[in-house]
Amino acid sequence: MQFDSLAFLAFFLIIAALYWWVPAWNQRKNVLLAASYLFYAGWNPYFLPLLVTTSLIDWRLALHMGSIPSQSRRKKWLIAICIMNLAVLGYFKYANFFMDNINSLTTFMGLPNFSFQSSVALPIGISFYIFHSLSYCIDVYRGGIRPTASWRDYLLYVAFFPQLVAGPIVRWTTMGQQIETPRPFLTDRFIVGIALMVVGLFQKIVLADGIFAPVANAQFDQNTFDTGVSVWMGALAFTGQIFCDFAGYTTCAIGAALVLGFRLPVNFQSPYAAIGFSDFWRRWHISLSSWLRDYLYIPLGGNRGSASTTARNLMITMLLGGLWHGAAWTFVVWGLLHGLFLLLERGVKQFADTRGIGPSAVTKSLGWCVTLLAVVTAWVFFRAEDLGSAVAMVTTMYTVSSFALADLLNIDFESWWMLVVFMALLGQQLITRDRPLQALVDNLSWPVLGVMLGAMLFLISTTTGQTNAFIYFQF
Repeated sequence: MQFDSLAFLAFFLIIAALYWWVPAWNQRKNVLLAASYLFYAGWNPYFLPLLVTTSLIDWRLALHMGSIPSQSRRKKWLIAICIMNLAVLGYFKYANFFMDNINSLTTFMGLPNFSFQSSVALPIGISFYIFHSLSYCIDVYRGGIRPTASWRDYLLYVAFFPQLVAGPIVRWTTMGQQIETPRPFLTDRFIVGIALMVVGLFQKIVLADGIFAPVANAQFDQNTFDTGVSVWMGALAFTGQIFCDFAGYTTCAIGAALVLGFRLPVNFQSPYAAIGFSDFWRRWHISLSSWLRDYLYIPLGGNRGSASTTARNLMITMLLGGLWHGAAWTFVVWGLLHGLFLLLERGVKQFADTRGIGPSAVTKSLGWCVTLLAVVTAWVFFRAEDLGSAVAMVTTMYTVSSFALADLLNIDFESWWMLVVFMALLGQQLITRDRPLQALVDNLSWPVLGVMLGAMLFLISTTTGQTNAFIYFQF
């Protein structure tokens, strides 16, 4: 059940009505847990036992770990928990990738190949719910939270259906008290939740699927990349598509949670208005970037050591962040590029500080342009089918001889319209750079909000074209 399907609409209406009709809080949580498992089983019921079993094991081990006073003994239990979760994630997501690369190496060395090949599909949302569990267990180990004695509350924390399959990656420090404390029905919060769901569907159906995806798919599905203009159109289209697709899902998730009385954290904050790459990662997929910072980068040492140690920690974090997205070298290179961008940014800032060069309107504008161009270029590796295609596209994008005036005249209306919408998206993010979407919706008057939602619903209902699965469902 995708958020943009009639099946989910019917499911959500029934669950929301039943949830608010049931009087007791424990019964409401039972409704939510059952609904979450039904939602997940709607994708593939065979993987539901995996979700339930890993969640129960993590809950029980974390509960035991929290009762151990010795830090060294707790560390052993944490290591066991991490190995178990990462082994599950590694088998389902990376086993074939690992074996394919081992076989490529053995072929190169003239050795026989290994015959292992897993035919098991990737469980949807496994990267997200594994990271949910790991953050909880690590926080218990650190003493930042007390483990919950309620297995039902923990299972609901991991499986809460609005954010189950594609985030945000929510921590127990955010959800724990909300799960344990009855959620009151607040009319304003309920209406804002509905509004956010409509906005999210507009981002997904009208913008991502209706405007950006056709242009991006037409370019990335080609075998040759001859003209720089068309490649840039494809890269810009995917840049708009992946934002509207993923931010659309997150907006729907936050809205659905609000309807049920829960608050999920902001996951996007105008990332294409970022000035610098560290700023970009404070705005893009915030729940993942903060997870990698707190549970990987800082434990590795962060920036507390020498410059070379800091560079090592940063590159490891970004490489693993890229690999988290998918078992392919294109994702590894995407992470590598962002690691290099962050290192380059640190070097430029240090140079500017030693020369006494402070921020100005000119340097900020230049920083924004450079950041956007680099992010767009890196997205090519994220979207391309293989490294060869990505390199060919990027080479064409930055080869002067691949541009000709006739190419501009041959651009179709669909691509021009995509470019107009993309520029409007950039303008909107620059204007609302530091204002979260929910705050913007909160501050709208009811008549204005009604007209806006009515227009969006009209465009949603009249948009035709291919419906694509949310991009981050594959991660």
